[in-house]
Amino acid sequence: MTRTTTGPGTAGAVYFSLLGPLSAVIDGRPLPLGPRKQRLVLATLLSRPNTPVPVDVLTDVVWPEGPPRTARKNLQVYVSAARALFGAVDGDDRDRVVHDCGGYRLRVAEGELDTLRFRTLARAGRTAGERGDLRTAARLLREALDLWGERPPLHDLRDSARVAEEAERLEARCLTVYEDWAEAEIETGRAGVALDGLRDLVERHPFRERLRAAWMNSLHQTGRQAEALAVYDDYRQLLARELGLEPSPAMAALYRVMLGEGRTNRPVTPRNAACGVSLPAGSRHFTGRDDELARVLDVSGDPEGAVLIVSGPAGVGKSALAVRAAHLLADRFPDGRVHVRARQEDGTARSRNDMLDELGRLCDVGGPGRPDPAQAENTWQDWLSRHRALIVLDDVADETSVRGLLPRSGRCSVVLTARGQLAGLEAAHREALAVPEDGEALELLATLIGEDRLRTDPPAALRIVRACGALPLAVAVSGMRLAVLRHLPLAEYADRLDDPTAALDELVAGDVSVRSRLAAGWRDLSARDRGVLARLAGLGRDGGFTLERAMTALERDERGTIRAVEALIDSGAVTSPTGEVTAHAALYEVPRLLCLYARESAGAERDTGAPGTVRGPARPLGSGASLVLGRG
Repeated sequence: MTRTTTGPGTAGAVYFSLLGPLSAVIDGRPLPLGPRKQRLVLATLLSRPNTPVPVDVLTDVVWPEGPPRTARKNLQVYVSAARALFGAVDGDDRDRVVHDCGGYRLRVAEGELDTLRFRTLARAGRTAGERGDLRTAARLLREALDLWGERPPLHDLRDSARVAEEAERLEARCLTVYEDWAEAEIETGRAGVALDGLRDLVERHPFRERLRAAWMNSLHQTGRQAEALAVYDDYRQLLARELGLEPSPAMAALYRVMLGEGRTNRPVTPRNAACGVSLPAGSRHFTGRDDELARVLDVSGDPEGAVLIVSGPAGVGKSALAVRAAHLLADRFPDGRVHVRARQEDGTARSRNDMLDELGRLCDVGGPGRPDPAQAENTWQDWLSRHRALIVLDDVADETSVRGLLPRSGRCSVVLTARGQLAGLEAAHREALAVPEDGEALELLATLIGEDRLRTDPPAALRIVRACGALPLAVAVSGMRLAVLRHLPLAEYADRLDDPTAALDELVAGDVSVRSRLAAGWRDLSARDRGVLARLAGLGRDGGFTLERAMTALERDERGTIRAVEALIDSGAVTSPTGEVTAHAALYEVPRLLCLYARESAGAERDTGAPGTVRGPARPLGSGASLVLGRG
């Protein structure tokens, strides 16, 4: 893959390249990028363009063996050098490298960075292919590939482990685009154009089945039948010798087609149909969560695939974070991104077989008829092993319901959101969401009621946020309600929320109800855990308690109390410190609104004898809550 252009851009514009050695030019002249550590910082910022890069990530890139005492000051020097570089180009460096969310963000346009240009061309090519315009698809994908240099991306900085990981992601992306391009050329009858390059790539990536299939198809289409069959036979022997495996059923089917037919113009792909995209719309009011989003993107976008559990209390924004990440990861998952709810409309858990059926329909997995569960699971696992897709399983109730849905091999990624920790799932990354800080919650409120209205009474706005416990769902409902009640002073609404007997009645906007969402979590608890939670919720207005106070309230010994509290932590009903601390020193908390609901519901159960009796809307919260930081 040889680069044929130095990159787009107008006269006087800077153009950076990561698809080869790190370099920059202006008007055809190379720009000096400084010593190696300075280039490492620049390469890391450019590899995450227009996205905050945490300071600890930059520090780890520059000093992987441990930072010196002067690391922060030295890092500021390297960032200042990057600013100066842009200042020499723009005449003004103030808006290029900015401090943002505990890190640095480099603002760069598509025409200034080859990886952004590559991504745009690749997306346009795939879109053209999806609508059947294969000649346009092949041309755009070829333009994307022509941006690549003769040497691997960032090869001059690959002794840094973090930079090497980014370079490998870029290479994996390039291979996928190359496969897209080759298949488009073959299908338009131009197999000879792709033939030579495919041979070289298969030799470098012998286990990449899609590349090998394209090579077989190109040989077959150009009349070299014996060579095409030999490619398959070599692959079969390689898999058996190195991995003890057979080629996939689809690859074997391709081989049988070539055995039984002569030359054909239409290629056969060894992959089942890809999922495409089946995601809820992203929220226009998504705010904050920069660090959490960066970690979710980093883990889920791993080229080798990953399983990530995003956990936290009801209404903290797990679903919106997962959906946001899925939309942003489009270029890393060429075989599709799908979202599946793990609960029924009434909040009860869906069965694994029910979700497996939906995944099969969305991804066109399996044939006609309803196979037995074991066969369906094996078929799904086979599909996962041969594709690169992102699956979001939203609002998971327990481990049992998703076992068998998670990939055992291959390069697919799965993001699960759950109130509980799902501790029984092994080999999973975890991201625990806490309620945001007051400032971030105020920012969310402002997106719904407007900055001007918030500025009319900032203290009242802060009271609203704190009365909501900064819970994103509650803040969002408050914002939606105030957006309709334009006449209502913020201070008056804050007074309503401060009243513990009225707060949950106020947190309703149309069919979106905080009480209904809390009710779903309450019903998930066992009768014993509901009793424990009700007693802990009665300890104080703020919901905070120590182990000693919990022992008194529960009338249990230390071991029994610890087990009871930890069961509620696992279910997401109680929050605990994020750092290591002994049980006696820890301060636990039941979120304010859950405290109110637990007291209300426990009282209703005593009065009626029926578990889970609630007032207000009975309909569980649906997709409307993804308007903001999330439903879950």
